[in-house]
Amino acid sequence: MSVFRTKSVEQSIAETEAPEHRLRKNLGALDLTIFGVGVIIGAGIFVYTGQVAATNAGPAIAVSFLIAGLACALAALCYAEFASTVPVAGSAYTFSYATFGELIAWIIGWDLVLEFTVGASALAAGFSGYLQNVLEGTPLEVPASLASASDGIVNLPAVLISLLVAAVLIGGIKLSSRVNQVVVAIKLGVVALVIVMGIGYVKAANYTPFVPPSQPTGDAEGSFWSLPLVTSIFGLEPAVFGIAGVIAGAAIVFFAFIGFDVVATTAEETRNPQRDVPIGVLGSLAIVTVLYIAVCFVVTGMQNYTDIDPADAAPLATAFDAVGVEWIGNVIAVGATIGLTVVVLILMMGQTRVAFAMARDGLLPTSLAKVHPTFGTPYRITAITGIGVALLSGFVDFETLGHLVSIGTLFAFVLVSIGVVVLRRTRPELPRAFRTPAVSVVATLSVLLCFYLMLNLTGETWVRFLVWMAIGLAVYVLYGRSHSRLGRGELAGTRPVDVPADPGA
Repeated sequence: MSVFRTKSVEQSIAETEAPEHRLRKNLGALDLTIFGVGVIIGAGIFVYTGQVAATNAGPAIAVSFLIAGLACALAALCYAEFASTVPVAGSAYTFSYATFGELIAWIIGWDLVLEFTVGASALAAGFSGYLQNVLEGTPLEVPASLASASDGIVNLPAVLISLLVAAVLIGGIKLSSRVNQVVVAIKLGVVALVIVMGIGYVKAANYTPFVPPSQPTGDAEGSFWSLPLVTSIFGLEPAVFGIAGVIAGAAIVFFAFIGFDVVATTAEETRNPQRDVPIGVLGSLAIVTVLYIAVCFVVTGMQNYTDIDPADAAPLATAFDAVGVEWIGNVIAVGATIGLTVVVLILMMGQTRVAFAMARDGLLPTSLAKVHPTFGTPYRITAITGIGVALLSGFVDFETLGHLVSIGTLFAFVLVSIGVVVLRRTRPELPRAFRTPAVSVVATLSVLLCFYLMLNLTGETWVRFLVWMAIGLAVYVLYGRSHSRLGRGELAGTRPVDVPADPGA
């Protein structure tokens, strides 16, 4: 049994028609674009803006966001071609199965579990931070022991929102879409409020120096665990700010862009995936990149980066409090609290669709791929995901979760960027509704930039990532390899009539 056996595109598409595994096609281009905007605008802009400006990039955090956005744009072009060619749930996992083979597909699927599950947990923790800002000083204020994973016993608001979101997801993809549309409108209103109202309080002096001069770190911060890996590898002097700080900041704020690839996981539930998925992926990314950069300029212009508290869980609200406009800060805090709920929802949805695809292939227990007879959703894996997210967000701090998500996402982007070139060469005859322009150049730049951003994450993050991947390999060897439906020959000969046959099959 070869671990590099591939599941053809035809087999993947045919699997979507099995009655017990068929997902309902209820989504259009607008739904997908709103899903993308909904998931991307989250804790990255509401939380990381202040943290990274204060500790890594200063006012040049706008450049950090631009670099991260460029890396995402390159990967997004590759995602768009893959999703239009293989309109099946599972995103990078399904794409890798068709190009690299089962072992790599399992690795990327396991990696996506890290990205989406841990990402949802991080956003649930971010939601909790803003909720506490809203409730502070009221009779509903959350007790300190129930408000934080690092300073208390459990982060109770994060646990509760995770379980609530899981219930909404089980209720159906269309229900999730409608909830998302309402909340995205609120979030866009909040972002617009920050930009429009904040411009009047911007002080040009706060932009000087735009790129703060590089500063050496303290001895306590100079260990392998807390330094960017690239610093340890090349023996560079540990430092913050400067150009290196801006790039390291890009690796961290990359977390703010995660989610556009979730759009690709919904391809199987889209009415016209070949047209709508590329629109959703690229459209949502373009919208939020512009908004992110605008917010960065406003926030760092309102408040000098040296005055920003890197531990502040609600920096946008605090920026307005600092200039004496507390009512705007309160509105932002309420809007962010509501807005972060939908980010948790969409990331959890992405995780359930990837796990659903892996279970349908037998790499996870096939019972997890059972679809609810009424709602048409993979309810078993959704319930398990909800519990897992609740536990992580309740007992692990936000910063640790965020760094893990960034490295997992960047790794997925590297494989997708390589895979789109491989599929062009191995299956050139496949119909492609969207073709990545200058694919070799775009894919190469995407791989190089994403990998360099990975190197700018801390040694501790890399160790945790490698431990997670080692656990994944053990699970594959002990269970997935022997239970694979492709390996057992259960998918042999599967081919829908409306898809061209593979001449080499």
